[in-house]
Amino acid sequence: MNMDNLQVTEVKLTYRNKLKASERPKVLSSKESYQILLKAFDAGTVELFESMKVMLLSNANRVLGIMDVSNGGISQTVVDVRLIMQSALLAKASGIILAHNHPDGALIPSAMDTAATHRIKKACEVLDIKLLDHIIITPESYYSYADEGMI
Repeated sequence: MNMDNLQVTEVKLTYRNKLKASERPKVLSSKESYQILLKAFDAGTVELFESMKVMLLSNANRVLGIMDVSNGGISQTVVDVRLIMQSALLAKASGIILAHNHPDGALIPSAMDTAATHRIKKACEVLDIKLLDHIIITPESYYSYADEGMI
């Protein structure tokens, strides 16, 4: 192979935070997380199909941003742990809160929800990022893995 003509694609990762640290909301409870995250879900689709988001938090529990992880079908969505961890690393997050909706309004976590939570928690431990909660969202209420001792 002739190395003189070798070309490779540049990889550029960016994260832009447009808010000053003092302007970012601070999250201290699952209720506050739910209130912020519910606004991030599309009101027109929250009862139509499952979506997953990740809230990225600073060491002081200030919200660095919320990223869409995936959109799925009526009863499930695909969770790519690598995308979640990539966004946390890129934003220099110290902690994350997962959130997904249940279109049917049920607040009971499925076995798939719990398995995904455990996979993400393991990845967080390797990277020294805290998985603070996983919240199941409906327009009327929420379920918090942290409040239920499931994290």
